[in-house]
Order: sequence, then C-alpha cells, then structure tokens
Amino acid sequence: MPEDEAGEVVDGRLEEEEMPDFVHELIVIWLGHAFRSWLGGRGGFVGGSGAKFAVAPRRGRKPDLSVYLPGGARPPRRGLVRLPPDIAVEVISPRPADVRRDRVEKMNDYAAFGVRWYWLIDPEARSLEVFERGPDGWYVRALGASGDAIAAIPGCEGLVLDLPALWREVEALGPDEPLTG
Repeated sequence: MPEDEAGEVVDGRLEEEEMPDFVHELIVIWLGHAFRSWLGGRGGFVGGSGAKFAVAPRRGRKPDLSVYLPGGARPPRRGLVRLPPDIAVEVISPRPADVRRDRVEKMNDYAAFGVRWYWLIDPEARSLEVFERGPDGWYVRALGASGDAIAAIPGCEGLVLDLPALWREVEALGPDEPLTG
C-alpha cells in the first residue's frame, strides 16, 4: 500500500476518501485537544487523520484520530503505520455509504488490525460510542453516551469529556444551509 497515495486502500484498490465538513473537523479538533490535555506530561501520542495505517496487506485506513496511550507502543515518526494504536476514532459523516463504512467496514478492519478501543462519534445523533476489542477479536460496546459529561471512559482513566460543551460548540455554527451550486 503506497504511503504517499491519497485515500484509503480496500482490497488493493484506492477508495474514494470521505469529504469532511466543518462540523466533522470541529469535532476532531475538539476531541484531539481533549486527548492532548488529558495525556499532559504522562506520555502518549495523538495523531490526526493524515496518518495511514496498514491494517492488512491490501488494506489501509486513515482514522480521524489515533491515540497511543502512555506506557504502550510508539508510532513511527514517518511513513506507513503498521503498529495499531490503542484507540481509533471515527466521526460519522451523514452520507449512508460513510455510515456503513465507519460502523461496519472500518470497525472490522480495526478489530482485525488489533486496535483495542474503537470510538464512534455521531454528530447527527449527538452520541459517542466506545467499543472494546474482546478476546475473540470482535468489538463489544463498552460505553454509549449522548447527553451528559462523561467521567468514566473505558481505557482512559481520568479523562472527562464534556459532551454538552461539544454540542454547544457545534450548535454555535448555526443551522445547516442548503447547498448551492
């Protein structure tokens, strides 16, 4: 899988990359900041959506965020990443094809790759789901939250996410405007 090729690779062919909107990017930056603040001087690393992970010989994925927790493995400085992060995060885009990609295809790829925690953030549902990879290699839902601040996040002791603050920031953008062309 070429590391300098744009997009994700599925079964050896280049797949169209999702086109994130401003809400998507706002959520990614907000969550990345929350992870960085939480990790503080403890170590650990947070990566953005530009890093490409070789999840299988003919498959490459680019999570919206990837997190390597303190005391664990370190990602390579450059190039294709072949070491699974502890956490992969995807912000669900509203197109049905993207929802399926995040909820089914990427979930299966990340589980097979060995990512312990898979997070899905759904801006439409205003929800966060955290899945943990079980001994059988499949994900089991470990947390589902939509309304309140979360103080007990599996795998992230001491991390507090103020989801209402996130959704207020999203709402501050105002209503969706019709697309013009």
